[in-house]
Amino acid sequence: MRATAGNDPAADTGRPPSPAPHVSVIIPARNEISTIDACLDSVLQQDGTTLEVVVVDNGSTDGTAESLRARAAVDPRLVVLSEPVASIPRALNRALAAARGTWLVRVDAHSTIPPGYVARAVSRLAEGTWAGVGGRKTAVGRTATGQAIAAVLNSRLAVGGSTYHYGTTETVVDHIPFGAYRTSVVRELGGWDEEVLNNEDFEFDQRLRAHGDLLFDPALEIDWNARESVGALFRQYRRYGRGKPGVARRHPGSLRLRHMAPPLLVPWLAAALVTSARRPRVAGAALAPYLLAVGGASTVIARELPPGSSRRAVPAALVAMQVGWGVGFWEGVLDLLCAGRART
Repeated sequence: MRATAGNDPAADTGRPPSPAPHVSVIIPARNEISTIDACLDSVLQQDGTTLEVVVVDNGSTDGTAESLRARAAVDPRLVVLSEPVASIPRALNRALAAARGTWLVRVDAHSTIPPGYVARAVSRLAEGTWAGVGGRKTAVGRTATGQAIAAVLNSRLAVGGSTYHYGTTETVVDHIPFGAYRTSVVRELGGWDEEVLNNEDFEFDQRLRAHGDLLFDPALEIDWNARESVGALFRQYRRYGRGKPGVARRHPGSLRLRHMAPPLLVPWLAAALVTSARRPRVAGAALAPYLLAVGGASTVIARELPPGSSRRAVPAALVAMQVGWGVGFWEGVLDLLCAGRART
């Protein structure tokens, strides 16, 4: 199921429609009470364009919805909608249906954007060359462990070919985080695929590329709050990995060799652990290259840590990302197999 075109937020808010804004900033939010105010402050302070901010509360239970309604009551630019089913693509499509702007800019609820971000994104789109524009997603940590995790996420040694984590040069890419698009094109594509519960942005971008190139512009930088524990990071990357097989089935050409490294790592590590009981030397020899690689990468990344960060969390974060993604990938493969059997 995908979004259908629509543009009547007044029907949800009881507010008479105002003149159409130039830009619609859309934000899905679920249980973001600790970050939503900073996010909205950064968005509502944007200049250089007229905008509306469409926030979809996605079934929050922590007071996010109440906070949003209170802010909307005093700022007519803020439109608050509800999508009780916890699903990012459904929330995005809910916002898309209500958006009235010519341009659509997605912002994450636990992120902030600098002054001029929206105006620059729209100006790049208005060049007429790009189907989508996005920038650098800079991870930010608030605790000692969170700062270590952020350093890992911002390092090319950890994220490989994901240019938007570390890039400094303008280039064409296959995926942009929290992209900016022409609203009519997003509607033409049917919005975000609601059957893709994870990796929905990547899947959308693969369809969007039929309309033109995607631009990575490092001058667009979004500060994104990283997970604050290694366990939370593992669960996040497990979720990312689980969505990958479904997206690869839809877009086989999007699968790269680097995507297969974590899925291959998992059985290798599992085999080494099983072998360790009877043949510890063989297991040690099998694990040594990986442990050396993690240790070397951790040493390099740790050099960039701010004071007070947890150096010990760096190797743990690297392993959590890789193993979590790999485990999730195989779970995604199992999901596809089970779905195929159910259809027969």
